[in-house]
Amino acid sequence: MDQELQQQYDHYFEMFATQGWKQFVEDLEDIVSGFRIEDIKDDVDLANTQGQLKVLKQILYFEDSIRRAYDDLMETSDV
Repeated sequence: MDQELQQQYDHYFEMFATQGWKQFVEDLEDIVSGFRIEDIKDDVDLANTQGQLKVLKQILYFEDSIRRAYDDLMETSDV
């Protein structure tokens, strides 16, 4: 792995360790859990809700995906 890519990962890992990131994730989890299927009015509202949930979940899983990508990269570079 080159130094620039390692530095990117280091910055991500530093961010994930902060209280601010942890609070952000907790707040997003609260927002996601607040969606209620019975509040969906019609097809347009359903599509809008699905889009919102997709984006929120992408953010929620961002840390895991970065860590998996890093682990995969480290495994392949050890071979």
